[in-house]
Amino acid sequence: MLRTRTMLKPLRDPLPLLERTRAEWGGQSDLWVFGYASLIWRPEFDAAEHHPAWVRGWHRAFRMRSRINRGSPEQPGLVFALVSGGMCRGVVFRIPRAQADAELSRLWGREMPTGVYDPRWLACQTDGGVVHALAFTLSRRSPSFTGRIDDAQMLHILRHAQGRYGSTLDYLLQTAHALRAQQVRDREIERLVALASRQGLCPT
Repeated sequence: MLRTRTMLKPLRDPLPLLERTRAEWGGQSDLWVFGYASLIWRPEFDAAEHHPAWVRGWHRAFRMRSRINRGSPEQPGLVFALVSGGMCRGVVFRIPRAQADAELSRLWGREMPTGVYDPRWLACQTDGGVVHALAFTLSRRSPSFTGRIDDAQMLHILRHAQGRYGSTLDYLLQTAHALRAQQVRDREIERLVALASRQGLCPT
């Protein structure tokens, strides 16, 4: 139990990271945010516009432990993370400057309560050109990064992991649905949904 409690403590103080991000943004322009998973279907901030976008050098990976939101300390779940390498298609959101500082604080409370992510400004390609957007990335050195998960382990997690916001399975299915709605094809997500479906885990 002592080990579990220790692992749930903040990895880093999120407030200095927020202040650094505010300084990098500068507050003199609209704020762009890149969503690659739940931010697409549950952004929880008011955006003036959003567009399909992609980033090079990063990819969406179902390899981040979730011990509260989509799992528990006894049965950790999984959520997606943005990990170095490859390419990722997602959505960029524009938050008007007048509301951006308050919305950034709200977003920080959601994404960074434990300081697990490395916030970065990424060049996101859209049909209208490149925008520099805030993205929440995960280091492979983070204790929350799982590394490779075989299909047997994945199915166990999809069957049993449940957190305060619902199950890992529901999170996977909602992300898959949101990406399809954006006409984004993610082969690994499609493979995982098919794997769960073959095992009777998906609703008919």
